[in-house]
Amino acid sequence: MAVCARLCGVGQSRRCRRRQRHNQQDQGSDSDMDEEEGERIVGKRQGDVCGGGGPESGVATAGPSDACEYGSGHHVNRGGSLNRTSTGPPHPQTLAELPPELLVEIFSLLPGTALPNVALICKKFRQILSTETIWRRRCIEEFGMKEDLRKMEVGGVSSRELYVKLLHPYRHILGLWQPDIGPYGGLLNVVVDGLFIIGWMYLPPHDPRVEDPMRRRPLFRIHMWETKKASVECMYGHKGPHKGDIQTVKKDEFSTKCNQTDHHRMPGGRQEEFRTWLEEEWGRTLEEIFHEHMQELILMKFIYTSQYDNCLTYRRIYLPPTLPSDLLQPGLFKGTYGSHGLEIVMLSFHGTSARATKLTGDPNVPAGQLTLDVDLSRPVVLPDLEHQRKIEELSRLVLGVHEEVQREVEQRAKDSSATVNGAAEGACGGASGAEGMDIDHGACSDSCEPGPSSSSSSSSPPEAQPFVLPLGVMARNEVYPRTCRKCFYGTGLIAGHGFTSPERTPGLFVLFDEDRFGFIWLELKSFSLYSRLTDHLAHAHAPNMERFEAMLRNMQSWTS
Repeated sequence: MAVCARLCGVGQSRRCRRRQRHNQQDQGSDSDMDEEEGERIVGKRQGDVCGGGGPESGVATAGPSDACEYGSGHHVNRGGSLNRTSTGPPHPQTLAELPPELLVEIFSLLPGTALPNVALICKKFRQILSTETIWRRRCIEEFGMKEDLRKMEVGGVSSRELYVKLLHPYRHILGLWQPDIGPYGGLLNVVVDGLFIIGWMYLPPHDPRVEDPMRRRPLFRIHMWETKKASVECMYGHKGPHKGDIQTVKKDEFSTKCNQTDHHRMPGGRQEEFRTWLEEEWGRTLEEIFHEHMQELILMKFIYTSQYDNCLTYRRIYLPPTLPSDLLQPGLFKGTYGSHGLEIVMLSFHGTSARATKLTGDPNVPAGQLTLDVDLSRPVVLPDLEHQRKIEELSRLVLGVHEEVQREVEQRAKDSSATVNGAAEGACGGASGAEGMDIDHGACSDSCEPGPSSSSSSSSPPEAQPFVLPLGVMARNEVYPRTCRKCFYGTGLIAGHGFTSPERTPGLFVLFDEDRFGFIWLELKSFSLYSRLTDHLAHAHAPNMERFEAMLRNMQSWTS
């Protein structure tokens, strides 16, 4: 037992210290236990160890051998005397025989969800589980708490209460969520922040400063600050925290409700609320926005989003898994979308394609839709800077690849139709149908074979090459990278107001570096610049690729 205690770093047990004192008093003794203690232990354990004699006898009966082993290095003879062949103590027979300090160390390593079952085993375990060290360690390791929990314990809230009444019950809402706000969507990150659980709404920087850091606004918080039970507070509005509620609707979905919506109102009425919202959302006044269409879009968003009063439903979203073959690290990016301002997209990789899905949207293309679909098997080699400035040259390159893709899609559709028809004819006409199908395949074999692409990988661009936008292409950001690594053919999703007549239009995906990429929308003659969101997002990564792809399909169904 002393060896176990020393290995676990919790010091020696009481018996080990008592034995050391006996050794100091009796240097001539060759035993760690005196005769009286040895006889008492033999009398107590003899029946269990040797398998003979009753509990009252204290004497072992003869067995198949002359002696049976007791502990480590101790042997009991037929006569019941103890042969002391080792100075080691007897090994503990059960976990309950370990010293309390060692049990504290062991229980601290268990997940918090297993500790209630441990407390049911015996009274000793239940008493040990009241040790704050165990729960303090669970709060730190499971929820990343960095605060000095001892100060909180002095204030009257124990680490055990914090874990049992706050962190564990609300662990299912930690992570990334998308609010159901019609086409606008959003990004909510629920985190353990100090002694609170806070739901932060992430907002893009003010248009068009795409490379600025994200802005955050608290929507709700949960704490045990004033009472011994968890309290939910709404943080929306400008009058401070007030009563709120959180309901778990179903797995990967929860709802928030404000119980005091009057805290959201301002003395100046809707006009004051709009001016305040506009300053926070766009960083300017309505008079500073000269574009009439942009003014209409801003006013429409305010009317639509303010009606919810922070009574929202959220659905869980995941960050995409990272694979060694990815062109760059997937994740969240801020991008420019013309008069709609900055929006948040999620970049993920699926085989030979890169996809950007909207987490925030607009009345034309709502949140959840696939805004960019890039074919990584079709690189585009840019010409020199003089020819890059000509929109006609860029259109010729991209549209050439687009027409090639369209031909391949049509050919695959014909092949699939011919296969289905041939199988049907074979079922009805026997061999003659099969022969006809073979002839059809032979006739189209030349056209089915993909020819050399004008953007083949054999002429891959250098690691960094000069880049400039063509004349006539509009960009919200006049400052953009002037070198790029690679370019690929892709399509972007455009639609009319209310997501009417959606279609995919060809464009050019431009990779600048690990944290920035762009897309040239040929039909719109517009350029979108995307910059990585660098905030640390805990509890957000997808468990596997299957769960992530299922989440993407669900996101598109929410707004389709």
